[in-house]
Amino acid sequence: QDLCLQAMISESLIFYALVLLATGIAVGFFCGLLGVGGGFLMVPVQIWLLSLQGVEATQATRIAFATSLAVVLPTAISGCRGHSCWGMVLWREGVIIGLFGMLGGFLGGTIASHAPGELLRTIFGIIVILAAARMLLVPHFQALQEPHNRPRKSIIHYMIWGVAVGVLSGLTGIGGGLMLVPIMIIALGFNLYQAIGTSSVAISFNALGGIMAYAINGWGMEGLPSYCLGYIDLLQFALLAGSSIFAAPWGAKVAHRLPADRLKHIFVILMFYIGLKMIRAIEWAGL
Repeated sequence: QDLCLQAMISESLIFYALVLLATGIAVGFFCGLLGVGGGFLMVPVQIWLLSLQGVEATQATRIAFATSLAVVLPTAISGCRGHSCWGMVLWREGVIIGLFGMLGGFLGGTIASHAPGELLRTIFGIIVILAAARMLLVPHFQALQEPHNRPRKSIIHYMIWGVAVGVLSGLTGIGGGLMLVPIMIIALGFNLYQAIGTSSVAISFNALGGIMAYAINGWGMEGLPSYCLGYIDLLQFALLAGSSIFAAPWGAKVAHRLPADRLKHIFVILMFYIGLKMIRAIEWAGL
């Protein structure tokens, strides 16, 4: 019986590791391809695996959000390197948005550590759906006409949008690229490739703010798995980040070989999906 039990535990650990490694590869690819953190893929998988381990639902959600942001940080930096090689990272704008996003991320992570998760997910889902609809209705992208022009907005615009997206990032465990890329295009005047590349810089800072909030607010909490730093699951982090870092440059390379219109359509579909998922519309429809 002891041998059977040990075999079952070993199989469970192998399954656990393989699922997280595969998720990390997908996360890295999407981060490099679209300038998003990949939390939309990580969070559902993490919650599912934590639930299988018997972790309480609210704690599992917070752990997934915190660990997702921890993975976003190195993954976004890796993707940023790939985009920088193509000259599509605007460092000044990205750092300004990111620094204020870090403040917002800390605030959002603190709120999420105490607020009802269902309400927060619903609000975020609605915002993402509205942003996707707005992006779909934009008649054309500046990227198609003037691919190398820099945006000409004042620093206050970058500060305001940085804080706003940072708060959403901390609240939901998603790096913020899902919201930040369309905002950069529609409100700040970036072209599509500049937005995707520069977003990688900004979401690195967003993630850092959220990581600090979840680490501080989760410190000493009961019911957390072993090897946790606050709400950050270090085992999940190692498996997800270890595989995602290597896949991010691959996604960045693919992004610069796809037409802008096709990238836009991929991004809009992705935003609609995550928005519907957040408000549980997919589950209500029986899908």
